[in-house]
Amino acid sequence: MVTTASAQPAATRSRARAALILTTAVAIAIALNAVVAAVVIATGAPATYGPLTPPAFGLFTALGVTAGWVGWSLVRRHAKNPRRMLSILVPLVTVASFIPDVLLLALRFIPGTTTGAVIALMVMHVVVVAVAVPAYALASRTR
Repeated sequence: MVTTASAQPAATRSRARAALILTTAVAIAIALNAVVAAVVIATGAPATYGPLTPPAFGLFTALGVTAGWVGWSLVRRHAKNPRRMLSILVPLVTVASFIPDVLLLALRFIPGTTTGAVIALMVMHVVVVAVAVPAYALASRTR
């Protein structure tokens, strides 16, 4: 039987563990997105293109990992079959995340937009998903 006194430190450790895993995921995803940005800039995208600068992709990477964790946690907590629901939602949300990029390519509402830059932004979305999903699975395991 678990007492309240011993359960609270375990919950605190679990939250701290999840925070460490998610923080690490953000750092890894930002580092990988920096590589994506460097490659596309080396192949001709403007180095001053706002979305490819570290402050922009760093912020959006952190927001993406955080928002994904909130969604992941809600699905795990409330879905009848969380694994099945996540197997549907993760690809669906990933594809939906491309919509602003497609609009950016079509409308070019940010000066300096090139096809290569928009493709790089889409690749960055995939990088975030590829790093975040295993991190969410690891962070949501109870120990």
